[in-house]
Amino acid sequence: MLYSRHAILEIDLPALKSNVAYAKRKMNPTTKLIAMVKANAYGLGAVEISKALNDQADYLAVAFAKEAADLRNAEIQKPIMVLNTDQIACEQIIDLQAEPSIFNFRILNLFTEKLIDKEIQQAYPIHLKLNTGMNRLGFGEADLHELIAQLADNPYVKVASIFSHFAVSDEPDGKAFTAEQYERFNTYYERIAFNLGYRPLRHIANSAAIFRFPEFQLDMERLGIGMYGIAAQEQDRDNLEIAVRLKSYISQIRTIKEGETISYGRRFKAPQDMKIAVISLGYADGVHRSLSQRGFVCIHGQKAPITGTICMDMFMVDVSQIDCQEGDEVVIFGENPSIYEVAEAAGTIPYEIITSVAPRVERVYLG
Repeated sequence: MLYSRHAILEIDLPALKSNVAYAKRKMNPTTKLIAMVKANAYGLGAVEISKALNDQADYLAVAFAKEAADLRNAEIQKPIMVLNTDQIACEQIIDLQAEPSIFNFRILNLFTEKLIDKEIQQAYPIHLKLNTGMNRLGFGEADLHELIAQLADNPYVKVASIFSHFAVSDEPDGKAFTAEQYERFNTYYERIAFNLGYRPLRHIANSAAIFRFPEFQLDMERLGIGMYGIAAQEQDRDNLEIAVRLKSYISQIRTIKEGETISYGRRFKAPQDMKIAVISLGYADGVHRSLSQRGFVCIHGQKAPITGTICMDMFMVDVSQIDCQEGDEVVIFGENPSIYEVAEAAGTIPYEIITSVAPRVERVYLG
């Protein structure tokens, strides 16, 4: 049911919890779970998702301090890791009692200075990010000597965890490099832990690694897109439940004659008389223009190909062979079409499809 909205993003919370339970069955009983709720939980609503996972997640992870603030303002008290710490965010992270990812010396020094300024009495928990092959954020092997020296001389912080990130754990031929990163991480970790004199928690596995490479699990694992029923391998997809669906409805049905064109640029020319339906959402809602004349939606379980160029607030589909009427529900993605089919047609990945759904599309939580 779409009520008075032009479209809804439906989030199935029981399915979400079931997917988390499946991931946890892949983990050792003592392994902690970090729920990745960055980017507003991939666009699905970080507050609602975090509350739903209160009994299943040990940590929450966000990208920026503003996202941590949103959770704290919703009275969520679970430990929060902030992955992209910057100069401005240092004070806010402390005030929120969140925990920063420290990935270079500049951020380590800035955060330490802020702890001193605020006269924090106890060593503050931080998380060290190591670069093991992603070549994004993190301390590399050449930094370890100086990092160890600085930590030894810094009573203001305590390393809660050390982590890195797999680059190709979701790729079919990615196991060799994933294993290489895993070994490199453990080598770096042991060197740091030996000099610290204690052993911080370790984590490197993302959703794909949780499902594909249980042998690479450590003290914690980070579950993100897998929570929503999306996995790299078919066998895992069969054990996961679809937890997110994008729906709209038919605004208008019209008949066009052979030779007439549809939408901007007149890129679609009717090969015969056709019945088309206008769908009430567009690229401003997150429907990629790259799906123009390539993607499809489902109406009453039947495929309706996208015809013509997708517009800002609407797009058109061919319903010549579908018995439908104005006001009928349209599935943009869910079980059919799957988000994998939509992503492939758009030339992108499921992550981008989900996170592209605009805020003006109302989120509806089931269960």
